[in-house]
Amino acid sequence: MYVAVKGGERAIESAHAWLAEERRGDPSVAELSIFQIREQLKLAVDRVMTEGSLYDPDLAALAIKQSRGDLIEAIFLIRAYRTTLPRFGASKPVDTGAMACDRRISATFKDLPGGQVLGPTFDYTHRLLDFKLAADGDVPEAPSRAASPGEVPHVTEFLNQEGLIEEAPHEDTMPPDLTREPLEMPADRALRLQALARADEGFTLGLAYSTQRGYGRNHAFVGELRIGAVTVEMDIPEVGFAVEIGEITLTECETVNQFTGSKTEPPQFTRGYGLVFGQSERKSISMALVDRALRWEELGEDNVGAPAQDAEFVLYHADNIQATGFLEHIKLPHYVDFQSELELVRKLRREAGADRVQEAAE
Repeated sequence: MYVAVKGGERAIESAHAWLAEERRGDPSVAELSIFQIREQLKLAVDRVMTEGSLYDPDLAALAIKQSRGDLIEAIFLIRAYRTTLPRFGASKPVDTGAMACDRRISATFKDLPGGQVLGPTFDYTHRLLDFKLAADGDVPEAPSRAASPGEVPHVTEFLNQEGLIEEAPHEDTMPPDLTREPLEMPADRALRLQALARADEGFTLGLAYSTQRGYGRNHAFVGELRIGAVTVEMDIPEVGFAVEIGEITLTECETVNQFTGSKTEPPQFTRGYGLVFGQSERKSISMALVDRALRWEELGEDNVGAPAQDAEFVLYHADNIQATGFLEHIKLPHYVDFQSELELVRKLRREAGADRVQEAAE
């Protein structure tokens, strides 16, 4: 047993050394810096921060470098590191209405206060490889940014003035913290939104797409999508008021959903909501669509059996760290389990063979 353990240790140490060599790549090529990853692979950094539940672009970039670009592994590293950090308190809810928007669009209203701001987006680019990037070509100079219009109201407020959209719920109770307490069912909306924010982007996207294809009757419009910086404030008991402790970038999406009414609710528009770190439009829209699908019960709708309507299915399978751990554990040694199953199959085959011989004799 001692020899086996030592041999395993040597093999693992060698695997670690080989991994480090593969991570570095060709030594003649300049090493990729944390700052380059942070500034030039920003969307990957934003995803790692969102699903890792930690807003720190430098640490997210480091995790991406350490994981060789495997974003789920990077998210795992960030979550593991997060558990070692002390918690000094809780910040106040951020005011997204005061967001300094770099991008703000609406698919429901053409003219809105503050205007539509396209911002940095792939929406209008040609999906053609740009070989100038391979040649290290100069970046074209962007036009100067327009001055921020200051606080801009959310688009849904226009519908709210006519009573055409459900009132945004106001919860006075402190929501549970999914980063400190395990997920339990049934989960209220606050807990579901936390789980969806941390959920795997691809999984959430697939569920959102299924609702658009009829698995959940989720006919949605993007009421508003906004990306920008918001201030974070924290109450300091010693001074008796809240102070600004920093600024973060968020992507917020509010969907407006068709709703013909139910036994408990009148015909109106209903809401779906998504909020994530950094610039992550696909994730925030997907989150909003799935959020709306999961609200079928509180709105008095029928459950048509769609996967996106099953809160237990969605929330227990959305976390890519849990999914990865359970999936990848099967590649670790299971020698004893397999040997027992191997003996069982052999025994069953012997018994089946004996039965066939007996049947042939009869």
